[in-house]
Amino acid sequence: MGIELKFSHLCRVDKMLSIYGETFSSRLLLGTAQYPSPLILADAVRAAQTEIVTVSLRRESGTDRAGQDFWQFIKQFGLKILPNTAGCSSVKEAVTTAHMAREVFGTDWIKLEVIGELDTLQPDPFALVEATRILCADGFKVLPYTTDDLVVADKLVQAGCEVLMPWGAPIGSGRGLNNIYALRTMRAHFPETVLIIDAGIGVPSHASQAMELGFDAVLINTAVAKAGDPALMARGFAQAVEAGRLCYDADPIEARDMAVPSTPLFGKAFL
Repeated sequence: MGIELKFSHLCRVDKMLSIYGETFSSRLLLGTAQYPSPLILADAVRAAQTEIVTVSLRRESGTDRAGQDFWQFIKQFGLKILPNTAGCSSVKEAVTTAHMAREVFGTDWIKLEVIGELDTLQPDPFALVEATRILCADGFKVLPYTTDDLVVADKLVQAGCEVLMPWGAPIGSGRGLNNIYALRTMRAHFPETVLIIDAGIGVPSHASQAMELGFDAVLINTAVAKAGDPALMARGFAQAVEAGRLCYDADPIEARDMAVPSTPLFGKAFL
């Protein structure tokens, strides 16, 4: 009698990524900035198999202005658009940009960035929380770019965020996960909140590590856009994110200081 192998457990429909009531099968979000050309961007999007892409608002992209060509190009992918407030450094600027993005892109989702320090592009926690309160009260679904600070994270959740996007390292640095302890603590402290690593990821192993820690997704931009072969790198990230999530779901063994034999001594032949 043959042995029937069933792999139904690999179909993780019940474990899809859920953000503000919408579900996605991919846990890789992709930024659309800095690519050498639109065609290379398109190849990377296809290779990443992503379902969410971030787009910076072009302030000049009104109805009849430059930037509409890019917006039309992005729309052809048929993906969820996540506008961001990249480059904003004050509450007023971020809130105004978010309202403009809602009008231009037709979505109440916003990746909120309020930068407070130029060398590291670290978020301004005070302005970020204030802008979040204003936007959540106005019906926005806010995905805030923040640090791994628990106090700030808690205030963002209290303000209405169902998603937090802590950095792994400074934007574009490629350093990976700078503070594993803090990120692991954040995951434990917010078990019901969607956590997406945003910024600092440099190579696929960084993304896999984030997923193994239990994070729900990762957002990649520079590491793909600036790679020698963006499409190939996007494919590598897609596989790494999937592998990391499978590892987390499988409940991996804990690290040990001593060796543990994989073959038991019981039943060993004695000569």
